[in-house]
Amino acid sequence: MYGVQRTARPTDWDVLSILRILLSKRGYLLFGCSSAAMEPEAPVYERMHEHGGRDNISPPVVRGIAERMKEVRDLGVEVAVVIGGGNIWRGLSAADRGMDRTTADYMGMLATVINALALRSILEQIGVEARVQTAIEMKNVAEPFILGRAVRHLELGRVVIFAAGTGNPYFSTDTTAALRASEIRADVILKATKVDGVYDRDPNKFPDARRYDRLTFTEALTKRLQIMDSTAFSLCMDNKIPIVVFNMYTPGILRDAVLGRNVGTLVCDEAPAK
Repeated sequence: MYGVQRTARPTDWDVLSILRILLSKRGYLLFGCSSAAMEPEAPVYERMHEHGGRDNISPPVVRGIAERMKEVRDLGVEVAVVIGGGNIWRGLSAADRGMDRTTADYMGMLATVINALALRSILEQIGVEARVQTAIEMKNVAEPFILGRAVRHLELGRVVIFAAGTGNPYFSTDTTAALRASEIRADVILKATKVDGVYDRDPNKFPDARRYDRLTFTEALTKRLQIMDSTAFSLCMDNKIPIVVFNMYTPGILRDAVLGRNVGTLVCDEAPAK
């Protein structure tokens, strides 16, 4: 519930312990999707990024995501979000094509602010108070990231959207999520993707690929599973922040995750000895 005194993070998946979540979303999740399965329309996506396009953000898709966030907020859970900008600009890809990496990454940070403002707008339309905080100061459009202010917003039941990454180049959306989750003492990171969990190999190439329901941090490292980049994963492991990897396009998925139902893949610390 809002403003509840923080305690130790849960070592097991216990709905009663989940008071504050951080939702990590890649920018492509805001892009236009097919109505049948809400899967990104890859050929259109590729054409837009090759030749330029206007509809990099789909309002109906953003509304669907916002409504799922509202379901969780209405349960009394404090919700923070880290959002990427890949639907608009990918810094690493631009660097691979010859652009200066630092400049490309800063452009990517600005793209995350555009996405954050779009999400805030839709959240407020459906009656959810939201604040955008940016790691790069831009006072006319958002608050600067101030930890105490962010925590206070969460305690008052507002959704806090963290944008502009860490404010530094060479750091990914995953690393930003792990850092902000550590700072606000989130109970869990919910990593929204377009797949329904972590597999032992690529399920798009191998029909017999096996999905893991649960992994420890050590198991994920041993099996070399690419759940997050190494910096982000180390932050989560060191600070014992559980990660749930799930398919954002599944209706009711956020609510199910917070209620402790078996969704996606849970990555967590070693279970304590009984």
